[in-house]
Amino acid sequence: MSFNYKSYTEIVNFIDKNNTIPVKIVAVSKNHPLSSVENALSFGVRIFGENRVQEAINKFKPLKEKFIDLELHLTGPLQSNKVKLALSIFDVFQTLDREKLAREFLKFPDLIHKKQFFIQVNIGTESNKSGILPEEATDFINYCRNDLKLNISGLMCIPPQQEDPKPYFLLLKRLAQQNSIACLSMGMSADYKIGILCGTTHIRVGTCLFGERK
Repeated sequence: MSFNYKSYTEIVNFIDKNNTIPVKIVAVSKNHPLSSVENALSFGVRIFGENRVQEAINKFKPLKEKFIDLELHLTGPLQSNKVKLALSIFDVFQTLDREKLAREFLKFPDLIHKKQFFIQVNIGTESNKSGILPEEATDFINYCRNDLKLNISGLMCIPPQQEDPKPYFLLLKRLAQQNSIACLSMGMSADYKIGILCGTTHIRVGTCLFGERK
């Protein structure tokens, strides 16, 4: 399936009607072919999300040379030994989820100064998900900002699948407000409308734009 521009415009219209702050639509193109990304680019989409470093490099390295305004977000887990490679292609890291990974970024000071980092919060305290626990978030934010001097610009979460995401999104929003963090990444294809109504600044949508992943 190529890029679904109708769904994209529906999201844009929902944002325009229901939110007073700008919301960035991160088109998650993981496991979708280069042709689908090129189709999205032809409609003016410039913000994409990928989960794997090598896949992102294969698809986006030539595209980033052609489209200087293209912004690429890492929306999946990152292994510490792939940090340098990831820094060569991604602009925003949405899944900073542990101290070891945060310290690894410091090894490449020349590469991180223009990057943005979102801390992934395990908002539902689920054992099968990555992220900093909500009660530990403030300490981790302060550690990354004050000790490591990382550019922490946002928080990200994935709420429990079978539950109403609204209370989890509102909890993440409170954590952001308490720590003077401007950006929130809340909402995917199934719940982006709730994320927007809760005040998110970023949504991560893939299935509704590119179809089911192969």
